[in-house]
Amino acid sequence: MAQPLAVNDGIGPKRTSRVRVVVRLRPYMEKQDEKAEGPCVRGLGPQILEIVNWRNATETLQYQFDIFHGEQATQQDVFLSSVKPIIPYVLNGQNASVFAYGPTGAGKTHTMLGSQDHPGVIPRAVREVFQLVRSQERDQKDFKFSVGMSYLEIYNEKVLDLLSPNPQDLPIREDKDRNIIIPGLTAISLSSFLDFHTHFLPASLNRTTASTKLNQRSSRSHAILLIKVVKSQCVPPHRQLIGKLYLVDLAGSEDNRRTGNQGIRLKESGAINLSLFTLSKVVDCLNAGTVGRVPYRDSKLTRLLQDSLGGSAHSVMITNIAPEYKYYFDTFTALNFAAKSKHIINRPFVREMLLAPVNSKRAREEQGPGGSGERNKRLKESKKVDLSSQPPSHPHSPPDSSVMDRLLALEKMMLGSSERERMNLLKTVAQSHKEIEKLKEKQKELEEKAEMFNKLTGCSSGVKGEKDASNSSTPLFKTDINILHRKNSTASKPSKQQAVVTPLQVSQPLQQCAVVYKPSQKLDKKKIHTHKISEGKENSGLHCSGGTEVNWESQLDSSLLEQSKNQILHTLNFGSLKELKSLQLIGDKKAKLILGWREINGNFTQVEDLMKIEGITGKRFSSFIKANILSAMGK
Repeated sequence: MAQPLAVNDGIGPKRTSRVRVVVRLRPYMEKQDEKAEGPCVRGLGPQILEIVNWRNATETLQYQFDIFHGEQATQQDVFLSSVKPIIPYVLNGQNASVFAYGPTGAGKTHTMLGSQDHPGVIPRAVREVFQLVRSQERDQKDFKFSVGMSYLEIYNEKVLDLLSPNPQDLPIREDKDRNIIIPGLTAISLSSFLDFHTHFLPASLNRTTASTKLNQRSSRSHAILLIKVVKSQCVPPHRQLIGKLYLVDLAGSEDNRRTGNQGIRLKESGAINLSLFTLSKVVDCLNAGTVGRVPYRDSKLTRLLQDSLGGSAHSVMITNIAPEYKYYFDTFTALNFAAKSKHIINRPFVREMLLAPVNSKRAREEQGPGGSGERNKRLKESKKVDLSSQPPSHPHSPPDSSVMDRLLALEKMMLGSSERERMNLLKTVAQSHKEIEKLKEKQKELEEKAEMFNKLTGCSSGVKGEKDASNSSTPLFKTDINILHRKNSTASKPSKQQAVVTPLQVSQPLQQCAVVYKPSQKLDKKKIHTHKISEGKENSGLHCSGGTEVNWESQLDSSLLEQSKNQILHTLNFGSLKELKSLQLIGDKKAKLILGWREINGNFTQVEDLMKIEGITGKRFSSFIKANILSAMGK
C-alpha cells in the first residue's frame, strides 16, 4: 500500500521557482522579406534584445529575459543553457515542463523536434533522462528506475492519442491529489533511448499538419509529450519518487488575412487562437495575484498546462520570434506575452510515496483456498472464545511479529510525514471520537424515550379487559412487513372529483393538413372521448394536429421527390456560398463547412452525405430535406 508524503526538497518553507523565459530569434530569410526592409529585431547581449517601436520608427523597445539566443545559436546551445538544468529534478520526484511559444513560421517545431542532423529539445531531453538514470543506477544500488511515455495532441479542442491513433476525444480528469490525468491515454514503458525513438517517430507522423501561405508544414494542433520516471527503493522504508517531464510544442497564433485560411483551415485557426487567448488570460490572472478564479478550465490546453503555469513544476518557456517586418506585430505580441510570463511563480515539491511491505506468509494465507471469507470466519470464531480460558501471557513476553511489523510501518509513516500532516491526522482522529460520543448519547436518549413511551401505552391498556391486557404485552409496532417496503394504508379516503382532459383528433388526412396543397383550407376538428390519455404521447412520427401519424414522403409523387433531391444535391455540389445560404436551415456557418468539406473530399455523391458535416445529425437532416422539398413545391 502506498502512502503519499508531502516532502520538501529543502529545510524550511516550501521552495518557489519562477518560470524561466528563453527567447530564440530565427535566422533572417530574404525570401520571407518581400520589401527587403531588413530585420525588425536584434539582440544586444545574452539577455537583452530590442525591437523597432511601431509608433515611432526612430525609437526601439528593449526587453530583458533569462536567456536570449540569437540567429547563430545552435540546437545544442539552446538545450545546454535552457533545458538541461531542470531535467535532474525529474529523477528526484519533481515535475518539469518545457514548452515552445510563438507565431506560426517562427521555428517552434524545429526547436522542439529538430532534424536528423540537428535534433531538437525533445530527443536531447529524453537522451539526458536515460543517461541520468544509468548514472544513478550505478551509484544508488538500492533503487530501481522505470521510464514511460505518453504522447497526445489537442486538435480543435479535442484530446487525441498519437501513440494509438483514434478519433475519440479523451476526457481530462483530476484525481484526489489534484493531479491532472487523462483516462484511456496510451502509456508505453521504455528501456532505452532507441526504444523511445522507435515509438516517437511514427507517432509524430500522426500529428495534424497542413500548408499555409506562411508555412509549408504548419502545425494545426498542440502536441504534448509526457515522460514519466518512477524511482523505487528496494529496501526499507521502500520509498517511491515519481517525476514527470512535459515537453510541449504549441501551435502558432495566426492572422488569417495573411495565412489565407479557408474552410477547415479557418476552423483550425480559430481553435488555435482561442486556446492561446485563454493561455494569455491565465498568465494575466497569475500576474495580477488576485484570489479570484484562474480560467484553467476554459481551454483544454490551459487545463493540461495547469501544473506548468502557477503549479508545481520547474517550467521553461522558449519563445520563438521571426526578424522579418511582416511578422512584426506577431513578434511584438509574443515578446509582451513572454515578458508577462517570467513573473509567474511555481511551487515545486517532491512527490514521494512509502510502500508498506506485505508479509509474504500472511499474503499466502490470504490468497490460499477459502480466501478472505475463510479468514473472516476464523476471526469471528476466535472472538467467541472466552478470554478467561486463554492462558495468561507473560508481562515481558515479546509481541507477535506481524504486530511489530505493522507498528514499525506506522512509526515510519508518522516519522516520515511532515509536522503539519501529523497534526491534521491527530485532529481528524479527535474529531471522529467526538462524533462517536455524540452518536452514543443520541442513541441513549432515543432508547429512554422509547422505553417511556412503551410504559405509557402499557398503563393505558390496563383499563381494558384481560384480553386486551394480554394483547398489550406484544410489541407496540409489531409488523411482518419490512419497514423499507411498508405498504400504503388501505383505509378508505374521501374520493375527490378529478377533471379528465380528452385529446383532440383530426379526422382529415395529411393532404388536408399540409399548407402546400390548399393554404386556405380549414381543418374540421371534433372531440373524441378516450380513457387512455397517455396514447397521445406515444406518437413520435409526423403528426397532424389530431395526433394521426403519417409519413409525408409517401404523400408525394416519387418522381417529383427525386427531382427535388437532385436539385438540392446540385446546389450542394456546385452552389456558391450565397446559393448554399439560400437553402432552408443552412446558415453562414453551415455553408462554409459545406464548402470546406467539398474542397477536401470532393462532390457529394448523394444528399445523405450531408450528415457527414459536423453538427448535422439525422434529425436535422430530415428537417432540412422536408423544409427544402416543401418549399420548392410551394413555389
